[in-house]
Amino acid sequence: MFHSVFSRPELSPAFIKDHNQEAKEVWEAFHADKPIRPPVKLGTNTQYFIFNRNLNPNTQITFQNYMTNSKVMFEFSLKSMVWRAFHVAPFCDDLIELPDEFVLKVDLQNFDEAIYFGAPVKFVAEQVPDSLPILTGDNKFDLFGKTFPDPLRTGWYATAMRIYEEWQEHLARNPTYLDRPVKIEPFGYWTSGLFTLAIGLRGMELLTDIYEDPQYVHDLLSYLTEATIQRVRAFHEFFNLPFPGKDLFLADDSIQLISTRMVEEFLLPHYLHYKNSIVDSEHIRMHLCGDASRHFKLLRDSLGVNDFDTGFPIDFAKVRNDLGPDVIIQGGPNVMILKEATPEEVALETKRILNSGVLKGGKFILREGNNLAPHTPHANLDAMYQVARQFIY
Repeated sequence: MFHSVFSRPELSPAFIKDHNQEAKEVWEAFHADKPIRPPVKLGTNTQYFIFNRNLNPNTQITFQNYMTNSKVMFEFSLKSMVWRAFHVAPFCDDLIELPDEFVLKVDLQNFDEAIYFGAPVKFVAEQVPDSLPILTGDNKFDLFGKTFPDPLRTGWYATAMRIYEEWQEHLARNPTYLDRPVKIEPFGYWTSGLFTLAIGLRGMELLTDIYEDPQYVHDLLSYLTEATIQRVRAFHEFFNLPFPGKDLFLADDSIQLISTRMVEEFLLPHYLHYKNSIVDSEHIRMHLCGDASRHFKLLRDSLGVNDFDTGFPIDFAKVRNDLGPDVIIQGGPNVMILKEATPEEVALETKRILNSGVLKGGKFILREGNNLAPHTPHANLDAMYQVARQFIY
C-alpha cells in the first residue's frame, strides 16, 4: 500500500499511456540519432526532496540523520523515487510508473572526497552539508608525504560502507519494496572534480597559489589525482566492476573560477591521466555548473568530451557554434526562472533557448539548469515541457 505522502495527482489512464508511449519513442529516436524532438529530463537531487514540505513535512528528516542513519536514507530514498514517478515524471520524458526494480545508491552528496583526506563535515539547518578546508595558511603542505588513506574505511567512506552493509542485511530479510525488488547500486567510483576537491581542501587560497606558488598547485593536483585513481580503482574492485571501464562521467564545477589557459596548464594533464587510468574509451561525458562554457572546446578537443551537462549562465547559440552539431548539449532555463517566474515567462525562455540554434544536429536535451529547486511550480515545469513538445525536427 502507498504511504500517505504518495497521493497521486489526477492523471487518467489514457494520459499516462499516451505520455509513456511518447516518452519511449522520443528517447529511442534520440539514441538512434533520428530525433523526433528534443527530449526533456529533470534533475532532482536530495535537497529537492528533503526540503519538500509534502514529502518531508516540518523537515522531520534532516540531512544529518539522512546521511548517518541507514534506515532513514533507505526509506526516504525509496519514498522520493515513488513521489518523483508521479509528481515529476508527467512534466518530462520519464515514464509515469513505478520501476520494475528500485535501484538505490548510498548517497555521498559532494563532501565525501574532502572528508576522505581529513576535512570535517558541517551540517547546517536548512542547508546542504559541506566540508571545511584543512590546508589553509601554513597547513598547505600537510598532505604531502602521507600515504593515501584506506579507500574503503576512511572518512565518509567508512560511514557509506556501514550503511551499505546494513542495507544488505535488511534486504536479506526484506528484499522488496511495494512488491518490487530493491537493488543496491555501486558507489564511490567517481570524482566530483580534481580542482573542486583541491578548492575544498585548500579553500580560495588555491586561486592565489596559482600566481604565487604554481608549483604547489601542480604538486597538490598530482597528489589528489593519484589518490583519487587509487580510490576509484578500489571501489571498482570491491563491486567487481570492470577496470578500466567503458564509461566516464566527469565533473569539476570549480573550473568556472579560472581561465581556459589555466585549465590547460594546471588541469588538463591530470584529467588525461585520470581518464586514461579509469576508462579505455575515447569519449566521455562531463557536468559543469556555472559559467564554464569557455572551456568546452578545449575539453572536447583535448579530453574527448562529447556530452556536456550544463548549468547557467549559458549562451546556447555560442556553445553550439563552438562545438558543432555532433556534441550533446544538455541544459535549459535556469532553476530560479523555473521556480520564480510565471508559466508564460518560462515558456518564452524555453522558446528563446530552443530557437537559439542549439537544436542543430538534433543533439540537445532540454532540462533545468541545474537541479530543480524545492517547490518549483508544476505549472512552470509543464510550460517548459509543452514548448519542447512543439519543436518537431
